Amino acid sequence: MKIGIGQLNPTVGDFTGNQEKMQAMIQEAKSKGVELLVFPELITTGYPPKDLLCRRDFITANLRTAQKIIDKSEGMAIIFGYVEKGKGRKKWQKGLNLYDKSLTPFFSHILYNSALFVYNRRVLGKIRKINLPSYDVFDEKRYFTPGEVVQTIKFKGRRLGINICEDIWVEEVVEEQIKKGAEIIINISASPFYIGKHKIRSEMIKKKARKNGCYIIYCNICGGQDDLIFDGGSFVVHPQGKMIAEGKRFAEELLIFDLPPEAKPSQLFQPSSLSSEEEIISALSLGLADYVKKNGFRKVCLGLSGGIDSSITAAIAAQALGSENTLGVIMPGPYTKRESIEDARQVARNLGIPTLEIDINPIYHSYLAILNQSMGKGIEVMKGKDATGENIQARIRGNLLMAISNKFGHLVLSTGNKSEMAVGYTTLYGDMAGGLAIIADLPKSLIYKLAVYLNKRAEKEIIPQRVITKPPSAELRPNQRDEDDLLPYSLLDKILYYYIEENLTPSEIIKKGFSEKDVKKVIRLCDKSEYKRKQAPLGLKLTNKAFGFGWRLPITNKFIDQSIGCRVKT
Repeated sequence: MKIGIGQLNPTVGDFTGNQEKMQAMIQEAKSKGVELLVFPELITTGYPPKDLLCRRDFITANLRTAQKIIDKSEGMAIIFGYVEKGKGRKKWQKGLNLYDKSLTPFFSHILYNSALFVYNRRVLGKIRKINLPSYDVFDEKRYFTPGEVVQTIKFKGRRLGINICEDIWVEEVVEEQIKKGAEIIINISASPFYIGKHKIRSEMIKKKARKNGCYIIYCNICGGQDDLIFDGGSFVVHPQGKMIAEGKRFAEELLIFDLPPEAKPSQLFQPSSLSSEEEIISALSLGLADYVKKNGFRKVCLGLSGGIDSSITAAIAAQALGSENTLGVIMPGPYTKRESIEDARQVARNLGIPTLEIDINPIYHSYLAILNQSMGKGIEVMKGKDATGENIQARIRGNLLMAISNKFGHLVLSTGNKSEMAVGYTTLYGDMAGGLAIIADLPKSLIYKLAVYLNKRAEKEIIPQRVITKPPSAELRPNQRDEDDLLPYSLLDKILYYYIEENLTPSEIIKKGFSEKDVKKVIRLCDKSEYKRKQAPLGLKLTNKAFGFGWRLPITNKFIDQSIGCRVKT
């Protein structure tokens, strides 16, 4: 059987665009003799549709799109994800309803995250997602009712077991499909990217194919959707656990293959491999490009300080959008070193991006004069004694960037990294101003590795060596250094990793060899900065635990103060 995987980049709610992409791929697949074409999870709506699922007109448009795809299935079978509207209404439990039902009409209908199997304009099967994830960035139990029946479908003499995303990660669904005679397992997914996820995903499915002695077809979407990035990377695994076909990473593709294959698995295919640095750059480029395009922007601007964070942000933007669409704004202030201005200009020259230079000194001194007059003397040079004067500089820069955005329609890119966001080493309405923070989920230590990698890949200096080697500084007061205020980033990032991504307690982190003083300082800073993160621009997700929708810490809580007051038990 000749099978195709339609790895597409949908946009949430763009029913016309999503339908056109599907129809174009259907036509291409038919011209190449494909007998069965597989599309990803919720391809009609885009993923995740979130509270758009509460709108009746959204569900109706989704069903209309699904019918148009059914009508295109003449002579070829198609599997695709959509939202199925169930019969009847949700059951309301007596005594638990605080509000009258009429106030929540959009929750009254039963919805399923489903797949359709269609052939010759007829529906041969409806498959409902059984395991609905509600962890990290997922919230499917809010909207969908879980399926209850594990199904298989016979097509052209072969029995297929079709399941949806999370269902491949649990043992029971695939095992039950195998018991029911499935020879080929087909999983349609909308699986978000994080660093190393593709390897974890593929190894899990290889192991499952070996255990169950079956072919597994894995179909994933690609593209950026708000803070999420989907890396594609669809693939096919042989019953021996070897990958025999693989789609592109971070790009659309029609992947065509035969099952069973004509050659032995070892002779067929050598899976591709991306370094973690290349994964990150590809993911950021796709996430940024899609955010800009899908939201109607054409160009971006950012503050170019001569530091490592703004340099990396500019480099990614120039790669994703083109140098001509990336504006670097250099804004020297009273404590900006001459070397920093030179470095910012050099970064711009290396990337070929246009720049705008605005001296903020006159604005800064006007601010100080007004504030001293209004608030009393003391807001003068600061010298590290008062954050007021430091933050004024950051807020002036944020205001200027937003003015450029208003005037020219540029999307402002915030340049803060995960280390800074974690401990609040940021200024509200200053360096946090912006529409998208593309490196907000990258620790500082990893950003330095990216800079070295970019230079090595280009075989020339993209990020100036001095930017990589000089001590990082916000330059908001004389001789300021980040690591004097915080900890060395190599140490800070390790503590933050254990606390945020591994979810370890303070005591558990201390037992790994860190000092109690350092751990308490980092955790206190992290948790007390939650109010800032709630006001931060959207950040692209790159790790398995990013600040944003997948991180839901209350701003007001006393637990951390109590927990870090406890000493380690020996």
